[in-house]
Amino acid sequence: MQAPAGDVRPAAETPALVCARNLTRGTVVCSRAKVARGFSDRRRGLLGYTELSADEGMLFDTELLIPLMWMHTLFMSFPIDIVFLGRGDRVIKIQTSLKPWRVSAIVFGARKALELAAGVASRTETAVGDVISLVSL
Repeated sequence: MQAPAGDVRPAAETPALVCARNLTRGTVVCSRAKVARGFSDRRRGLLGYTELSADEGMLFDTELLIPLMWMHTLFMSFPIDIVFLGRGDRVIKIQTSLKPWRVSAIVFGARKALELAAGVASRTETAVGDVISLVSL
């Protein structure tokens, strides 16, 4: 993952990393996903990045009282896959190869969203109903 130019966040603000494993399929969906913590990280997301490698991603949590999620690729220069997770980190929707300057579907019941390099969801055979384990690194 190429960090945006001028990215000088203090170490305390750097998002933690998780490994996303598909327990249903026995595959690693993403070995290094940054956790977007706080408003600033969630707002910025992948903006300014030039690419994602196949083993990188970003994990977003929804606000406690908001029963839905949607993501966008506005101002981005590359497509991404988005895996939306519901209760128990079960996959409830997958948006594949969302091109730059697009908005995903609104996903009711989503509690987390995992943004991945385009094609990763397909290569790891991740499907709706699969259970994803998020392990801190």
